[in-house]
Amino acid sequence: MSEVYIAAVGQIPVSKGGDTLGRRLGAAAIEAALAEAGGVVPTALYVGNMMSGILSDQQQLGALVADAAGLRGIEAMTAEAACASGAAALRLGVMAVKSGLHRAVLVCGLERMTHAPRARTTAALATASDWVHEGGHGESFISLNARLMRTYMDAYGARPEDFAPFSLVAHDNACGNPNALFHKVVTLETYLGSRELVAPVRLYDASPVCDGSAAVLLVDEELARAAARDGKPLVRVAASAAATDSLALSDRASLLRLDAVIASTGAAYAQAGIGPDDVDLYEVHDAYTIITVLSLEGAGFAAPGEGTRLGVEGAIRPGGKVPIATRGGLKGRGHPVGATGVYQAVEAYEQLTGRAGANQLPLATVAMIQNVGGTGATVITHVLVREG
Repeated sequence: MSEVYIAAVGQIPVSKGGDTLGRRLGAAAIEAALAEAGGVVPTALYVGNMMSGILSDQQQLGALVADAAGLRGIEAMTAEAACASGAAALRLGVMAVKSGLHRAVLVCGLERMTHAPRARTTAALATASDWVHEGGHGESFISLNARLMRTYMDAYGARPEDFAPFSLVAHDNACGNPNALFHKVVTLETYLGSRELVAPVRLYDASPVCDGSAAVLLVDEELARAAARDGKPLVRVAASAAATDSLALSDRASLLRLDAVIASTGAAYAQAGIGPDDVDLYEVHDAYTIITVLSLEGAGFAAPGEGTRLGVEGAIRPGGKVPIATRGGLKGRGHPVGATGVYQAVEAYEQLTGRAGANQLPLATVAMIQNVGGTGATVITHVLVREG
């Protein structure tokens, strides 16, 4: 089987309140990727999206976006895995190239959320919960994450200020990312003074509703090495792993352990031949600060109940033991749901190729990106490695 490489990337700024159709959001990111692709012609397109059918009455985004991007006739389809839809599309692309079915594949993540009434968007997001047991009874992802956060605080004695660093770091890093939604430094006082959405989740514990699109071009080793003759670094997809858990929190053995994170990360480590100490940056799915903490623990960066210490001690900052959200993450860059996993791939690629600008980490060679659907029901992990 072929090794898989990222040959080019594209993204558009994350935004709110725009009137651009979803097909054009996707096409713009694809066109940006193809502009730096060196003439490589993709033969397939996989689009990650969660809510277009609900919020825009539009399905078949694969064919729709392909047509808008001038790729009519190409193999194209949509991947849906709730908030992990972007990474699901990325995994499809990796498998297509690795198997030899395609030599060059485009992956695009897109979501348009802010054109719909807020209540409708909230209800649409809740369809990623177990509707029979959760969403259909009025639960939202804010209330579900509040349950996780309360349970963690009660079990380990964590305080609200222990969660603040994860939000503060994301906002600090977003200030250096021109494509991020927010460019605003958040202080501890601002965090603690923000309103509670559902106790104990505060405004700055949650990622924003927004619009966006990102794209990557995946190629086989021969095409990658041909494109790298001009000295451009090679970035290989060293691992791609997915795992699942129950959608309903009530069906889990423990609310304080994300089993799908543990399984997905463990499989990715094994595929790449690495462990937590080898990871130079971890683009964690920080949709809520409690998910960040539980993911850090599940991925092996901290023992159960000690994830908040990574924030308090500064380990998650640039130059720390495990830098996270290096371009702002879901909290600072924004979380256009179906696009998030692809934004993570774009941003990790930028770090590994020295293109992260003000956010550039020194000597970054191994990046792990993780996209989570729901409250941990679908977890997809990729490891990217710079060669040379």
